[in-house]
Amino acid sequence: MKILTVIPLLLIPVLIYNVIAWAGTEFSTAEAVRIMMDMELYSIKMASGANWVITKGAVLLTISLVLLFFEMLKSARTDRAAVMNHAFSMLVFIICLIEFLMFSAFATSVFFLIMLMSLLDIMAGFMVTISAARRDFGGDGFGD
Repeated sequence: MKILTVIPLLLIPVLIYNVIAWAGTEFSTAEAVRIMMDMELYSIKMASGANWVITKGAVLLTISLVLLFFEMLKSARTDRAAVMNHAFSMLVFIICLIEFLMFSAFATSVFFLIMLMSLLDIMAGFMVTISAARRDFGGDGFGD
């Protein structure tokens, strides 16, 4: 069960996106992935009379946001597993950044937002770790 605290949860949407981007006989283009992400999964009739269209990309972003919430909860820990989680989260972000910059199928807003969530996960983890270290050492960082 300890392994689950080490693995970054945002790896899940990154892997899902990779499966979508790398699927098929050839590597997908950004346009092909965009079309796939904009596909309607479900439509809900609202009280206003408008239809709320739920797309694959919106579902993937929703999953990512929920997982980011749980990553934020995990970042409040300061044990060895949390430090490993921060390191693996950094690795996930670096992979996302390379894919975003180097492969056209990853140059979409959906993937950019997932990559941004992984960056926020890293930043939150480091901020919590620094705050905990200050508290543990009893200083405010100004030579106390």
